[in-house]
Amino acid sequence: MSHPTSALDQPQLQLVLRTRTVGWTSQARDIDSYLAAQVDDATERDVIGPLLAASGGSGVVLHGGREVGRWGDPAVPEMAFSATKSVVSVVAGVAYDTGLLVPDQRVSEVLDLPEFAAGDARDITWEHLLQQTSQWEGTLWTKPTSVDAQSFREGTEVHGTPPGHGWAYNDVRMNLLTYALTALLGRSLAEVLRDAVMTPLGASSSWSWHGYINSSLDVAGTAVSVVSGGAHWGGGLFISAADLARIGQLYLDRGHAAGRQLISAEWINRSWTPCAVKAEYGYLWWLNDDRIPWPTAPATGRSARGNGGRHLLWIDSARDLVLSSHWTEDVPNLLADVSATITPTST
Repeated sequence: MSHPTSALDQPQLQLVLRTRTVGWTSQARDIDSYLAAQVDDATERDVIGPLLAASGGSGVVLHGGREVGRWGDPAVPEMAFSATKSVVSVVAGVAYDTGLLVPDQRVSEVLDLPEFAAGDARDITWEHLLQQTSQWEGTLWTKPTSVDAQSFREGTEVHGTPPGHGWAYNDVRMNLLTYALTALLGRSLAEVLRDAVMTPLGASSSWSWHGYINSSLDVAGTAVSVVSGGAHWGGGLFISAADLARIGQLYLDRGHAAGRQLISAEWINRSWTPCAVKAEYGYLWWLNDDRIPWPTAPATGRSARGNGGRHLLWIDSARDLVLSSHWTEDVPNLLADVSATITPTST
């Protein structure tokens, strides 16, 4: 595939990786205690999905589609936390490309689910769910939207307003999307991801995607697991840095891999279009145009980001760069310094 050409200083990259990847979140070896300390919710804190203890910091750097650096063991799967959300967007792209998902269509028009049957919820579109602007209020898998403390940290949450009038990083609403997508596709999102994306990419078999002990949907008489969009109450995507980087390279290559168009370039464009309420956010991807949330990294970057950036997939088309990282602590400086080793020579 054609990318902007760029020049890499390989010796400087190796120096950066030696100095910026030393520290890792060792507390997460005890993942139960770590997650409990991370969650600020006042109530409903019980974990209802599986957890995976951290094995160490790991990551991989790709430049021009070729691995040029690594640290730790990037083949070992780790919990992805909210980086999972961007992978939900990938699966939504599969639904979009097959004509099942129309972004501005109301979910209630295509799915007969009680969560979308009354009040403002009837007007929620797929785009609202993908941009985290649905404003949905309710309880799903025993977790009410009101308990997620993350909803209030950005200052963009406006209660009691219609869909599209506020933005909130709310994992209950995120799980509402995975629930709706499962109903739309009639299959587990993990199966869809495997068949449509990961297998064609040549990914390993070590990744897995989990829901909760109580998150399932009846599809033609069969209980189908509904995966979660993060690790707030456990679950989510467990994936190695190497396999996560494969997804990044797919997006850098405009959805083309293995001689096939796995995800349309149109969907990637939509996914990386700023939300009207939150300019640094697209369809579950972070957009760094205004240097938010990565002030020292290039404005050309897009990212999947979890647990404050400890889990990261960074894609910068101006530098032919994909960086995938798990449990690495010094991520802002890592991003800035790795980016500085690559000089874009044309755009």
